[in-house]
Amino acid sequence: MSEKFHAELDQLKHDSIEMARFARIMLADAVQALILEDIPHATEVKSRKRELRDRTISLEDRAYQLIALYQPMAKDMRVIVCILKIIAGAERIGRYGKDIASMTRHIQDEPISPHPPPLPHMASLVTTMIDDVATAFEKENLALIEDLSSRDDVIDDLWHSMFRQTLTIMMENPKTITRYTSYIMAARYLERCADHACKMAENVHYAMTGNRIEIK
Repeated sequence: MSEKFHAELDQLKHDSIEMARFARIMLADAVQALILEDIPHATEVKSRKRELRDRTISLEDRAYQLIALYQPMAKDMRVIVCILKIIAGAERIGRYGKDIASMTRHIQDEPISPHPPPLPHMASLVTTMIDDVATAFEKENLALIEDLSSRDDVIDDLWHSMFRQTLTIMMENPKTITRYTSYIMAARYLERCADHACKMAENVHYAMTGNRIEIK
């Protein structure tokens, strides 16, 4: 395969990893805006949706062009497939970030809760998973994603625990329903983002080794 192809592939890989990190920051900023009820910050996060979409279209087109022009095989083809999966996962993560940011306005005038949800901690765990997947792909270091399944279990446990606690709070005080419904949805979106990180990790492993694994 030509040097030009590999140079273009390396650049595409780099840009797809940067997109994953862009989505990760978008998610983290959205949760911060929600917790702080920072409407201007939430609005700015939502505005990044256009760049997220533009990156998705541009990167996908470049991947398809590489396939059409060079007809790659073996590991090169697996890397391109992985890039496409990274792009798709990053877009979903970024869109979840946009959706979380959108909730900020809904809770703005609601009664303040004496029981803040563990969303910042949950978001920190999820964004670290995304970071590790991106770095594993960048450095071809699978050790970074070896324990992703157990980390995903922690996220699942946090989600279920928060769901139960939140329902109790809403039953005890119906005035909190609007606020805590938003918190529940935000936690659910974070749980889904962790699942997307796991799917991306599966594809990174396949790209590097040619062996398929399931992280669940």
